[in-house]
Amino acid sequence: MSEKRVVVVGASSGLGRCIGVALAQKGRKVALMARRKERLTDAAAEAGNGALAIPCDVTDETSCQSAIEEAARELGGIDAVVYTPAIGPLSRIEDLDAGTWRSAFDTNVIGASLVTAAALPHLAASHGTIAYLSSVSANNTPPWPGLGAYIVTKVALEKLVDVWRTEHPEVGFTRLVVGDCPGGEGPGLTEFANDWDSELAAEVGMVWIAKGLLAGAFIDVNHLTDVVDNVLSVGSSASLQTVVVTPRQPQ
Repeated sequence: MSEKRVVVVGASSGLGRCIGVALAQKGRKVALMARRKERLTDAAAEAGNGALAIPCDVTDETSCQSAIEEAARELGGIDAVVYTPAIGPLSRIEDLDAGTWRSAFDTNVIGASLVTAAALPHLAASHGTIAYLSSVSANNTPPWPGLGAYIVTKVALEKLVDVWRTEHPEVGFTRLVVGDCPGGEGPGLTEFANDWDSELAAEVGMVWIAKGLLAGAFIDVNHLTDVVDNVLSVGSSASLQTVVVTPRQPQ
């Protein structure tokens, strides 16, 4: 099992980087994919164990296909894929323009399907597993004001996983639903809120607290990477359709 060949998409920063590095350090043969080559190369160096750094733009179909083929060639096949990319623009829903909607869908939904389509022959051959990072905000909590585009696309992602599973039962498809997790340190820290307007963030943050949407605690990223590792380990013999990871409430 330690030799499982894994592709981690969105591995240049945040949770994707944490997951990719951890899987390599646990003995997996890992290909790390993302747009930012320099960060990706640094992540592969940190991961060790021969981890590969392969540039990939999930919004570009040709890039997805060529990156997956390179990973399959270098790894000798693909047993698992972990799809982590997501953008979450902060905006009142009436202020979301067409470009922002399209950008969110391109990365959070369409990119996931493009990567899946490219990896499908390899996953079918290995009876492999593909896991997609989703969010509790999709179906496990009421809507979070200000995160409309993110929430809508995560709901779409979860239904996309259902469709892929229905049409291709030879592959294991897992929704990995994650609660509040800031990631790791340095480049492993999530960049989800980097571009948010600070005034709007303060305003909606008070609403999130009032509505009880913030858990008041965070998931340890090491525990999250352990969960991903376990999902990939059992995927060859069991079907894990949905796994939900949330922080324990503070005592």
